[in-house]
Amino acid sequence: MTVTRFAPSPTGFLHVGNLRTALFNHLIARKTGGTFILRIDDTDPERSKDSYVDAIKEDLDWLGLSWDRVERQSARMDLYAQAADDLRAMGRFYEAFETPVELDLKRKKQLNMGRPPVYDRAALDLSEAEKAAARAERGDGVWRFMLDQSRIEWTDGILGDISIDAASVSDPVLIRADGQVLYTLASIVDDTDMGVTHVVRGSDHVTNTATQIQMIKALGRTVPDFAHHSLLTGPQGEALSKRLGTLALRDLRENGVEPEALLSLMARLGSSQPVELQMSLDEITDGFDLAQFGAAPTKFDAEDLYPLTARKLHGLDFSAVANEISALGVPADKAELFWKITRENIKTRRDLAGWWSLFRDGAEPDIASEDKEFVAKAMTLLPDQPWGPKTWGDWTAAVKAATGRKGKGLFMPLRKAVTGQSRGPEMADVMQLIEVIRGRD
Repeated sequence: MTVTRFAPSPTGFLHVGNLRTALFNHLIARKTGGTFILRIDDTDPERSKDSYVDAIKEDLDWLGLSWDRVERQSARMDLYAQAADDLRAMGRFYEAFETPVELDLKRKKQLNMGRPPVYDRAALDLSEAEKAAARAERGDGVWRFMLDQSRIEWTDGILGDISIDAASVSDPVLIRADGQVLYTLASIVDDTDMGVTHVVRGSDHVTNTATQIQMIKALGRTVPDFAHHSLLTGPQGEALSKRLGTLALRDLRENGVEPEALLSLMARLGSSQPVELQMSLDEITDGFDLAQFGAAPTKFDAEDLYPLTARKLHGLDFSAVANEISALGVPADKAELFWKITRENIKTRRDLAGWWSLFRDGAEPDIASEDKEFVAKAMTLLPDQPWGPKTWGDWTAAVKAATGRKGKGLFMPLRKAVTGQSRGPEMADVMQLIEVIRGRD
């Protein structure tokens, strides 16, 4: 059975970069009838918060990305300790005591000598007495996995054949000096223990994957299939990382983005398939193909979400929004007509409130100086309320007869005087809903 996972850290809100990883893993599991695990990476007790765990679940719920079970890494610390003991027993795990400043100086020296800036394994030369002295002076050290300095090769589900020389990579730190287990160790223990078969994540993890493959093999466990999707950039190719705080999923939701719009874009962005609005997660799942994605950085523009959102709204039946429209205070006898004439003129659901305000309270008239006398004359010819489906036609016919105006010179000034806008719904429909026309008296 296919098993995938999404492993966010509960140290902040999910953003579009996180979503890409979550969505790909969810779609792979659902397309094959497999299992999708939500795994909370909360091994950092200082930064992890339950409020963020709740927010992660809320965002995934909003998008319809259901999970089959939830795991929390903080409840699995004994398994990480056992894996660390196993690595120590086989001579692949060692304690190192250099400070960050000392490591930085070593890297600079290596670069000046034209060598790769990798850890020099000086800690392996320390005697037991020297280690004890270092602990007494500096406290506990970090624990590093000793790589076999050969080539690490795998076939990536997106990038193809990958080969990395382990000699060009530092022995990774798996446990910090304060005892915190880091992602690199916790992830491989969980992936192999939970039977994860496919791991899809960002291309910034390629080097992590290389070291993790060696760790998994050292522990005698099964290596999952890895795939690394491209990283998102801004619309001009700029680094998206600086803007991720403004691209949290909860902010997009608050701004009116529809979940189908976001999923449709993220399921195709960076692939050879065209981005199209898909109205269900099942439809998105059926059309998903990991092999269609490329390695090049992928441009993401949040503005692309709004045409997709509008397209979804344009196709909704009244029954899908009846409660929202009622909550705005639209009378029941006008509610369906209100939706009929506004759905083609909104960008998001949030725009509905503005349209009802216009109909209920009237708009600020937009009248050019050369049209003031014309509009004033027209207002004297406006029939008394109630206004119905024939009001606009009868009124403009009367104004045309009285003033001689016709065509755009007749209709545009009246539209702008009534709605304050140069475009929008058919005025015959508008006149049935509008309750106040400012400047009429």
